Amino acid sequence: MDDISSTSLIIYLSVLVLLSGFFSSSETGMMALNRYRLKHLAKTGHRGAKNTQRLLERLDRLIGVILIGNNFVNIAASAIATVLCIRLYGDAGIAIATIGLTIIILIFGEVTPKTLAALFPERIAFPASYILGPLLKLLFPLVWLVNLVTAGLMKLMGVDRDEASKDHLSQDELRTIVNEAGALIPKKHRDMLVSILDLEKVTVNDIMVPRNEIVGIDLEDDMESILRQLRASQHTRLPVYRGDINNIAGILHLRNSSKLLQTDELTANTLLDLARDPYFIPESTPLHTQLINFQKAKRRIGVVVDEYGDVLGIATLEDILEEIVGEFTTDFAASSSPDILPQDDGTYIIDGSTHIRAINKALKTNVPTDGPKTLNGLITEALEAIPETNVCLRTAGLRIEVLQIKDNVIRAAKVYPVTRRRRRRKA
Repeated sequence: MDDISSTSLIIYLSVLVLLSGFFSSSETGMMALNRYRLKHLAKTGHRGAKNTQRLLERLDRLIGVILIGNNFVNIAASAIATVLCIRLYGDAGIAIATIGLTIIILIFGEVTPKTLAALFPERIAFPASYILGPLLKLLFPLVWLVNLVTAGLMKLMGVDRDEASKDHLSQDELRTIVNEAGALIPKKHRDMLVSILDLEKVTVNDIMVPRNEIVGIDLEDDMESILRQLRASQHTRLPVYRGDINNIAGILHLRNSSKLLQTDELTANTLLDLARDPYFIPESTPLHTQLINFQKAKRRIGVVVDEYGDVLGIATLEDILEEIVGEFTTDFAASSSPDILPQDDGTYIIDGSTHIRAINKALKTNVPTDGPKTLNGLITEALEAIPETNVCLRTAGLRIEVLQIKDNVIRAAKVYPVTRRRRRRKA
């Protein structure tokens, strides 16, 4: 380098520092890319995304060519800086070159470019792919040799590269991605996506209409009562049974009986002929499984039974869909349940049959759902008895006042939001 002027050495050194920054930023940008967004952009035909995706498919080769390039330019820059400083400062130039180049590389070749790449990975990675791709082909023999030695060392350490490179995404991770999508996904859509992921945690026992609230047709009633019930029914499908709901005989679609309502041909036998065989559901069936089962069986309503075959309630396709999209009301944006009525003083009047899950959603509470399923069950379990008079209690983080009791069932209760007491500071 004696024949090269100091000015030329400074120019070479500057170019090498810039190349060092390029390789450093490329490495960080490639690693910081959102892989799912990258796949989406590649599918839409984005050329830079396609090139980057091809490079990331063989991560060992990509890292190999980046590190070979980065180490080459850093070592070359170190040699040039040493020669330049010795010319200018003599023997002291070695120490000056070491300290000075370390600071320069650290600022302009590492920290600054890597920070920019971490903040804007796509702006760095996509253009860099046009350079790294041809460079990988040019240096492939050297990259292959380095990776061969590296693979051997990793094998000795018991590392399976193929298994480690698989990009798995758990449900909890997907839930986090959805929740943190922010304005990219509307809140209503985020809630629906999270609700779909939560379906497997909920069983039909959590969303069914309990047997004491089932509206059905008792074939042992007189025909006048049955006719009045059919004409006034707000439901399109009704269970048909004899005497007791456990003796269920079928499910009647009111559309099938509408032609007979104005005639004298409607009898218990004709109702049975029009009814469809009941579809039974085990109480522990997860909602995501039952949704598929409804689809396969082409059913919209099922009878929930326990392990002994006793009827526990009714579950419908609408009940499952409401777990995803919310209540089907005239006001689609309404978030409150008709069984949960907020009061002016901040309390809530809640129907005793309201599910704990609905209370958690409305009141933003965390009452456990692995025990009692309804507010009535929660209160009776806490009291270990059915209250004979209105009582107040605190359980599961809620302050509850029983308002109405009828037929050994708590019909209504007032729930007070629990506020944390502030600790008084000692004077």
